[in-house]
Amino acid sequence: MTGALLSLQNVWVEYGDKVVLEKMNLDVAEGAFLSIVGPSGAGKSSFLRVIVGQEQPTRGKILLDGQPLAPECGPDRGVVFQRYSVFPHLSALQNTVFGIECAEAPLMARLFGSAKRKATEEGAAMLAAVGLADSMHLYPAQMSGGMQQRLAIAQALIKRPRILLLDEPFGALDPGIRADMHGLITQLWRDYGLTIIMVTHDIKEAFTLGTRVLALDKRRHDPHAPHRYGATAVYDLPLRSRPLSESAPAAAAES
Repeated sequence: MTGALLSLQNVWVEYGDKVVLEKMNLDVAEGAFLSIVGPSGAGKSSFLRVIVGQEQPTRGKILLDGQPLAPECGPDRGVVFQRYSVFPHLSALQNTVFGIECAEAPLMARLFGSAKRKATEEGAAMLAAVGLADSMHLYPAQMSGGMQQRLAIAQALIKRPRILLLDEPFGALDPGIRADMHGLITQLWRDYGLTIIMVTHDIKEAFTLGTRVLALDKRRHDPHAPHRYGATAVYDLPLRSRPLSESAPAAAAES
């Protein structure tokens, strides 16, 4: 094997007699930005769920640094969903610090004294990194969709994950806000040395942000038993080690 950060080896995902993913073999290098595309029903969300730890593969194994991936989502993986996964009753700062409190005080999810001050400083710094330095005391209902997604990214990054998983993270945003978020996620990827795996339905977005694009689909079809064949990687396109300029990737994706 290769020294890959994340490795999927003959991974299958099945629900009863329905095969969703089959024969998934994939190595993801540390520092990669992997974009996942494919039609509806091609197993993109199932692919993410087995990496997050929400589901276990029916067959095969997943390794992180050569060791079996923990079955639950730990601090090594952060997740951002399309719908803003923030707590409405907590301020932006409280939302961000909550992950630290849960990790350091799992019974009460509350810190006190110097530990509280340290967590608050870390949360404020993370909010500043995602452009919310002036909004840390706002509640989600007082924030725009783009601001809430920035907050969700801060929540995911506060524990310094090695892998950031993005599930259609910008699909609900207006085009202008989405462009801003593209710049933000690229900057955070560079600054924090992240490995990113992003599911998107937007082909241009996949090629603009990714260093590699993986297309999932079914190689085999049986009209009499469509559920018996699952999706796998049908295209695997390496692009570059780091993003191009803002103008170049868009042109490349359209050519």
